[in-house]
Amino acid sequence: MTYNEALTYIHSICWKGSRLGLDRTRELLAKLGNPEKQLKFIHIAGTNGKGSTAAMLSSILEEAGYHVGLYTSPFINRFNERMQIDHQNIPDEELAELTDYIRPFADSMADSPTEFELITALALVYFARHQCDIVVLEVGMGGALDSTNIIDTPEAAVIMAMGMDHVKELGPTMADIASAKAGIIKEGGDVVIYGGNAEADPVFEAVCKERHARLHQPDFSAIVPGPFSLDGQCFSYGSWKDLTIPLVGAYQLNNAAVVLETVAVLRGKGWAISDEAVKRGLAATRWPARFEVLRRDPVFIVDGGHNPHGIRATAESLKRLFPGKKFTFVTGVMADKDVESILGLIVPLADQFFTVRPDNPRAMSAQELAERIQAMGAKATPCDSVEQGVERAVEAEGKDGVACALGSLYMSGEVRACFGKTTN
Repeated sequence: MTYNEALTYIHSICWKGSRLGLDRTRELLAKLGNPEKQLKFIHIAGTNGKGSTAAMLSSILEEAGYHVGLYTSPFINRFNERMQIDHQNIPDEELAELTDYIRPFADSMADSPTEFELITALALVYFARHQCDIVVLEVGMGGALDSTNIIDTPEAAVIMAMGMDHVKELGPTMADIASAKAGIIKEGGDVVIYGGNAEADPVFEAVCKERHARLHQPDFSAIVPGPFSLDGQCFSYGSWKDLTIPLVGAYQLNNAAVVLETVAVLRGKGWAISDEAVKRGLAATRWPARFEVLRRDPVFIVDGGHNPHGIRATAESLKRLFPGKKFTFVTGVMADKDVESILGLIVPLADQFFTVRPDNPRAMSAQELAERIQAMGAKATPCDSVEQGVERAVEAEGKDGVACALGSLYMSGEVRACFGKTTN
């Protein structure tokens, strides 16, 4: 099987909606010898901040000398980004070989696995074959019935910031969504929560009590912001002084505090993570398309914010870095998102919009999105492609302006490609 044949097979798996549940994943992994039993994990759920937190933790663990697997979704430029070891994407040849190996087992199942279940199994085999010391494992959707939840009690379960997303699949209320995400809390485990959500936090506390799990939460009031610029930001947190992260978004300081609390949990379990490894790991973190600066003249930022909670954080970051400024936005959204709430957060900051249609069957057309924006009193021009939207935004802003592309991670790869940005 070639690399392209492997991708064709993976993407041809019948999706049939999300089909939440663990039975198919358990069956497939059992056929594969249960590779997950050979590994240790940090399991990360939540609405926003999962990927950035995973990137910071994996970077710190690598600096501490560990052999680290990282499983995230979706990808930005290449499918291989979804599974990495020591910050290197799975090679094309190995992805093809592993898919060829797994295919007969998947094809033999009466109830065939979904695409995400197949990819999860593939990643776990990959990490086990390479004897990773620890795997940072990001939940795909929810938690309880997500295919990543077949693991035993992880070294730490981390639940990031909560928002109203995937309501159709996870439930109509915040308590329902929290209950789904609390599914990653295992008996006797350690749980780090972002916290600060009056409806979700009691759910996490109750599940921790029920499962005899220890609950940990950062104190965001202990964050002392330092200098910040388009190159990154400095901060202190409690006894941690003069830390630096290259991630520009203002919201990343809270994510970093969650990371530091998770490091404390890992240290308590015997993981050898020095202060220097933490400092170096945070400073070396790379996570594309999360308030990423792609150009300086004009400034062009891409952010994968795609729900009201994430967009609010993006808007706050823009206001912090460029107080009083109006922005040109390149925007594309999924039609099943809370589009009105998303637009309500960024229209007040906008000089104008160029609308695009992300490469996804669920995406709203550029024309419909432009009409929605115009109905809110803002200027919006539909574009034929992401590339055209980027070109027009750069042209509109001249040398000293600021443009920002947001609304969907599915278009972030195309935006980055316009500036020659790729991933390893």
